Amino acid sequence: MFKGSNVALITPFKDNKLDEETYIKLINYHLENGTNGLVPAGTTGESPTLSHNEHNKVIELCINEAKGKIPVIAGTGSNSTEEAVALTKHAEKAGADAALVVTPYYNKPTQEGLYQHYKTINDNTSLPIIIYNIPGRCVIDMSVDTMARLFELKNIAGVKDATGDLTRLDQTIKKLGTEFIQLTGEDGLAFEFNKRGGVGIISVTANIAPKLCSDMQKFSKSDSDNEKKEAERIDALLQPLHKALFIESNPAPVKYAAKLLSLCDDAVRLPLVKIMDETKLKVKNSLVSAKLLNE
Repeated sequence: MFKGSNVALITPFKDNKLDEETYIKLINYHLENGTNGLVPAGTTGESPTLSHNEHNKVIELCINEAKGKIPVIAGTGSNSTEEAVALTKHAEKAGADAALVVTPYYNKPTQEGLYQHYKTINDNTSLPIIIYNIPGRCVIDMSVDTMARLFELKNIAGVKDATGDLTRLDQTIKKLGTEFIQLTGEDGLAFEFNKRGGVGIISVTANIAPKLCSDMQKFSKSDSDNEKKEAERIDALLQPLHKALFIESNPAPVKYAAKLLSLCDDAVRLPLVKIMDETKLKVKNSLVSAKLLNE
């Protein structure tokens, strides 16, 4: 169910408030352009600076607008287990198809602490749970052994792997098998990740190149040599864009790209700021390179 190109949705703001009208347009843009799943209220959705009411609202709006056409994987993680449980319960009540739960950041739990955190969430929901392992932001790295323990629980379904380490994918498949869903969080590695047994991505780039990202995912898993070559071509086409979108802190660059494509404004909330002029030029050039914007 959870495979292919799942977009880590940006959250548009207007006068520092949630721009609901534009947000709904963005969701429909993905429904019309082949995106396989929607992921609201994650890192790219600026969840750290959303109020609880806003966090719940963006999930509700996404579910209501998707109308069951494609899965909604709601971001419900927190470094407070109690808060993560509450957010996950809300997402379940709102009708989400799964929860994306980031490893607790800042307080640096042990592997046993990680296990107990996810077990507690698991015990308080019936939603499938996707572990979000991103050591670069959270400082901690969930081990394959801990994932294997968690996979024994009824709701732990898979992982969004943002380690950037392809050998981790190999290790996880070897220990947990192919039933454990593996999605990459690294756009630049998406093609290779799928070649090695992954089933998809939770993508930043899909915000502005949904059709290309969706086609790359679909063709990369095809039995047709021609379609696999097309996936490789699309992957190469998008590589400069993937890199440009992470020159500065996500999601400021992708929001600027979205502005250039008339999708939404580039406003971000403090402590994030809009990207520098030098970065703007690189983002623009990468859009031109990907044939998403005319020179």
